[in-house]
Amino acid sequence: MNEKEVLSRWKKSSILIGSPTNILAAATAFIPVLYLCMKYDCWPPLSTVLTAWAMIAASFGAMWFVEPISYYASLGLTGTYLSFFAGNIGNMRVPCASLALDVTKSTPGTLQAEIVSTLAICGSVFTNLIGTTSAVIVGSAVLSVLPQFIVDGLTVYASSAIFGATFGNFAIKYPQIAVFALAIPVVLKLVPGLPAAVIIVITVFGSLFIARFFYKKGIVKA
Repeated sequence: MNEKEVLSRWKKSSILIGSPTNILAAATAFIPVLYLCMKYDCWPPLSTVLTAWAMIAASFGAMWFVEPISYYASLGLTGTYLSFFAGNIGNMRVPCASLALDVTKSTPGTLQAEIVSTLAICGSVFTNLIGTTSAVIVGSAVLSVLPQFIVDGLTVYASSAIFGATFGNFAIKYPQIAVFALAIPVVLKLVPGLPAAVIIVITVFGSLFIARFFYKKGIVKA
């Protein structure tokens, strides 16, 4: 059995396990709400539910399409299922998977990349669980003795620092694409009244199209 056949079986097994698991997780998220509504007989009107859903869709709807596509190269198929099940995708799973792929010199889309990203994400889940538990126990005590500017930096700039480090890691490997990936949102930000969701969608898909164009022209290699 060659690598292509093994990868095909790997993906079929991932879909078979990942799809129902994620759907089950999404369904069980409604259990606390349904319990409270049944116990206290406080069912909201359908119009209220739809209005709330519309507000969430307007704010985060773009992410439903952007995140699975933009993160797939780093996460792979199995890693995508794991990441959306565990959460903390952008600030934990993607950096861990990207770094693991870089260290092992794995090419996205290969069997090695699938295995490496999956193991990296599984490791990040356990590390995250240990770190989160430790933070809950001692985090407040540590923050209370830190200077306020450090606390502000941790709460405000932590995610930006993680995304910046991830971008820098890829920018070193593909500087031609990095220039456009950085220039597109900067230019779009200058357009008055342009929603953040639109900027994100144009930036992600614009960068993907540019990367594909450069790849076809032989300017960059995978």
